[in-house]
Amino acid sequence: MLLWINGPFGGGKTQTAHEIQRRLPGSVVCDPEHIGFGLHRTLPPELRGNFQDLASWRQGVVEVLDLALTEHDGVVIAPMTVTDPGYFEETVGLLSERGHDVRHFTLLAERETVLERLRERGFGHLVKYVAGKDAPLRRESWAVGQLDHCLERLREPEFAEHLWTDNTTVPKTADRIAVLAGLTLRPNTEGALRTRLRQTRIGLKHIRFD
Repeated sequence: MLLWINGPFGGGKTQTAHEIQRRLPGSVVCDPEHIGFGLHRTLPPELRGNFQDLASWRQGVVEVLDLALTEHDGVVIAPMTVTDPGYFEETVGLLSERGHDVRHFTLLAERETVLERLRERGFGHLVKYVAGKDAPLRRESWAVGQLDHCLERLREPEFAEHLWTDNTTVPKTADRIAVLAGLTLRPNTEGALRTRLRQTRIGLKHIRFD
């Protein structure tokens, strides 16, 4: 089974994916974004646009996830924002056409909720303390610039199933996805502090420096 977790940048996809992986034995996170980063690094900086516009990214995502789903004995989790219906069909749709059990979920939240999550990403707490409330958003300028478009497009029916996350936690969102996908997660026995530290570590690991 493939769990494709969609949503706006900063919407909690990666944290949710890793929460599911932590509590679902045999599951693995395969992040399509890394394929895009690799393609970017092979191009001159002035040519590094939206890597989803590259056919090689879309084809590569299908090839890699198809291999993982065929050869890995466990659930594959892909946290990735896709808002273009055509690109969606060339990735999520094509994997389904190849016979894989694909479950797609879109995490949604109100604009201010996503902005606050962007402020908190990585070193966000420290940056806010040192440089002011909106300083982290300047670091996340690309994600902020895409936010309104993402929220508008992802509300469309073709990007269902929609899960609103404003008033819930990452572990509870993971629980909701598991129930809808017919999966059983291990109970979440982690305390609030440990959860916060683990999520901060995951956030730091996914900071881009190029």
